[in-house]
Amino acid sequence: MGSYILRRLLIALPSLLGISVVLFTVLALAPGDPFEELATNPNVPAEVKLALRAKFGLDDPVYLRYFHWASAMAHGDWGFSFISRVDVDTLIAQRVQVTLAVIGASQILALAIALPVGILSAVKPYSWFDRIASTLAFIGFSLPTFFTGILLILVFSIQLDWLPFVFRTELSATGWQWWWEQIKQSIMPVAVLGLFQGASWTRYVRAAVLDVVRLDYVTTARAKGLAERVVIVKHVVRNALIPVVTLVMLQMPAVFGGAIVTEQIFRVPGIGSLLIDAILRNDTPVIMAVTFVFACLVVAFNLIADLLYGWLDPRISYR
Repeated sequence: MGSYILRRLLIALPSLLGISVVLFTVLALAPGDPFEELATNPNVPAEVKLALRAKFGLDDPVYLRYFHWASAMAHGDWGFSFISRVDVDTLIAQRVQVTLAVIGASQILALAIALPVGILSAVKPYSWFDRIASTLAFIGFSLPTFFTGILLILVFSIQLDWLPFVFRTELSATGWQWWWEQIKQSIMPVAVLGLFQGASWTRYVRAAVLDVVRLDYVTTARAKGLAERVVIVKHVVRNALIPVVTLVMLQMPAVFGGAIVTEQIFRVPGIGSLLIDAILRNDTPVIMAVTFVFACLVVAFNLIADLLYGWLDPRISYR
């Protein structure tokens, strides 16, 4: 398995290199200047403006700026934020913990909904349970996250005053009270992302299980006298999860991108809000670093999906 992972990583390097070239070129050619505020500020001498542009290489050709950026990234230097005046890796490290906590909890919630509901719907197709679950699933992934987020704020924050609608990183409480406050302010953003993903995945799980439950080997397992629970868990679900794993792993980077909207609604200080703020302020090093991290996530989750295939299906070998 080690040699397989190494080969996959070597294959991924040219892809990441090509993605970085496209991203850097698009950002370099985009209109706007991170120092345009200085250009209109009469209190900043012209010499200072020119010195800053020369220091960050903004007047160099695009290809030369890219090679400087790629070389710095290879040595672990992610650049310097023009706006926040701190290193980009420090800025991302401050935000990534919140994003991982919110997204991780939302994906656990989505899987906790999709797997049992999708399996039960497929085992009892066209029953009342299946019809209700399908209706709720269609409603769930038809509503955009910004709508459900605002709706939850109106109900649980404005009307009932149960939950805070602004996510705060600095809480005055300590001990168990701190954990309780953290859970309360995470409930709505986690629910918005988790319910949206869970509704979509429920339909995929149902379709995958329906395809497998009709196969001959499942009928043979039932003919041997195995209990229905054993047939479903050991013979149906495990094989049905292969396409579901593909879907979940490929959608995971998109979840990070989709969390941008949710983070803006609930003012969650995560990677998404950092990216939006950097785009609005033309903070190119931050935009480049965050988008490149998203590209790395695509490669990483594809690799995880391939490794899970071998665990789910013994016929798949790592060669």
